[in-house]
Amino acid sequence: MKHLFFVTVATGIFAGTSISLKAQTNVNLERFAEKTKPTTSLKFIEGIEITPDKISNNVAIVKTDKAAIIMPVAPGSTVAVVTIEQCAALQFKYAMLMDREVERINNFSLYSFIEEWWGTRYRYGGTNKKGIDCSSFTGKLMLSVYNINVPRIAKDQFDVCEKISKENLKEGDLVFFNTRGGVSHVGFYLGDNYFAHSSVSNGVTISSLTDDYYSRKFIGGGRVSK
Repeated sequence: MKHLFFVTVATGIFAGTSISLKAQTNVNLERFAEKTKPTTSLKFIEGIEITPDKISNNVAIVKTDKAAIIMPVAPGSTVAVVTIEQCAALQFKYAMLMDREVERINNFSLYSFIEEWWGTRYRYGGTNKKGIDCSSFTGKLMLSVYNINVPRIAKDQFDVCEKISKENLKEGDLVFFNTRGGVSHVGFYLGDNYFAHSSVSNGVTISSLTDDYYSRKFIGGGRVSK
């Protein structure tokens, strides 16, 4: 893992939009730096003092006292560094949960949100850490991670979505279930059949569409226009 370098872009080119960047692996920073020429500048937030040593057209090498990061960057972007230790903890936990390569856990805004709410108990009508229901969880996630507002109720969320078949689901889609008549449960799709949701039995957790219960109750997927 010592060759993995990570960054989360807190505010991208589009105002209010959180964007995650994929981890870069096995990069020789010194050799790369020799080939790059500074052509742009970076802005920084949260009082994080970081210096872009070398910048090419789309890539910067950024160093802090805790991490060295190679990352894509757009002119005028605002970025915040997530330390290697923080990233690794999220990556390992969710890679293990979803039987996925750690390098594929690269949307740190998304997984940080899930981690923040992890284990919060289910409460019908709930909207906070004392208890949250399924549609409130997906609504907060969509707003926090993607700056997208969706309706409060699962059925209404379903109604505003473009309908997506199970085979065409992508990370960022919503998945809907009939658990007590009609569209009555919703989760956030993570890929590889896994989805995050607030379940009645386990609270905020990750489940699989291949689980017997959810495969039987599955209605369909939905994609919200961004």
